[in-house]
Amino acid sequence: MSTSSPSPASTLPDFDHERVATVTGARSGLRITVALHSSALGPALGGCRLWSYPHWADGMADAMRLARAMTMKNALADIGAGGGKAVIALPPGRLLDDLQRRDALLDLGDLVESFGGTYITTEDVGVTEYDMAVVRERTAHVVGLPAASGGSGEPGAATAVGVRASIGEVLRALDGDPAVAGRSFVIAGLGQVGSRLARLLAADGAVLTVTDINPAARALADELGATWIDAGAAVTTPADVFVPAGLGGVLTAPVIEQLPVRAVCGPANNPLAERSGADGLAARGILYAPDYVVNAGGVIHLALTERGESPDAVTARLHAIGDTLAAVLQRAAAEGITPLDAADALALGRVAAARR
Repeated sequence: MSTSSPSPASTLPDFDHERVATVTGARSGLRITVALHSSALGPALGGCRLWSYPHWADGMADAMRLARAMTMKNALADIGAGGGKAVIALPPGRLLDDLQRRDALLDLGDLVESFGGTYITTEDVGVTEYDMAVVRERTAHVVGLPAASGGSGEPGAATAVGVRASIGEVLRALDGDPAVAGRSFVIAGLGQVGSRLARLLAADGAVLTVTDINPAARALADELGATWIDAGAAVTTPADVFVPAGLGGVLTAPVIEQLPVRAVCGPANNPLAERSGADGLAARGILYAPDYVVNAGGVIHLALTERGESPDAVTARLHAIGDTLAAVLQRAAAEGITPLDAADALALGRVAAARR
């Protein structure tokens, strides 16, 4: 691991977490972090991200930021869970073979187990439902195992349903009509969620422009009759709605200044590079649907399915994400604040009430 990387201390978020633990995996030698932000509403639920970082502490900082976002997401999703996140940090350029990957996942399981059930892990970027089966060898505090193994399975489809419901509410707020037919969308990212969302929108008559860093995803664009663009053009292509569906941080201040859309609504975690981006979007008259409201379908699916709720009950809760977003947008309009501030106020109010 490089020792010449600049110190990431200035990028660390405020420490308002209950517990943050970073270890060197006994088997893998990798730095692994679990950040538990809040268990006021129940055991913290949040996925594990396997990703490359310039410095291991950048991975720790990412886990801390994502854990706080999970507190907000789970509070508004009303699933009786707090917020947490795990990160397995890879040094730049490091690739894992199958044995090394297994070692890292077993190390993660040991760290999760040390939290005594206050943190429950599942999949996130770079990790699959099959990886969760490996983690399960070391801890019972894991959800999202393959359906064939009796688990709730990959949650991408559920997340897409929630985003689709949210897009309807965004359009209703813009024009009084939730229909997507004839409306234009730029989808940046065609992974598990973005691809499913593209199919849902296309089936309803949306006009799609899509992109992904993986050129093989162009096959989906051809299948759906969507326009394919280079990834770099996603934030300069005019549309009614920009749909960030890849990694976060794409909405930097310079991007926001020239973003040619009427609204932003997508499944990507933390699409705003800085929180002030919410103010920047509002100043330009661009409606922002907070990511942790919009993309809550995955945790709703995981939590309710693990509890034995019926598929119909789960589907109803996924569609109700649109109702939650509508309440957020209504509060923002009534109080003259950004939707992000309105969502935070609602979520933090629930957490504070639980602590009392």
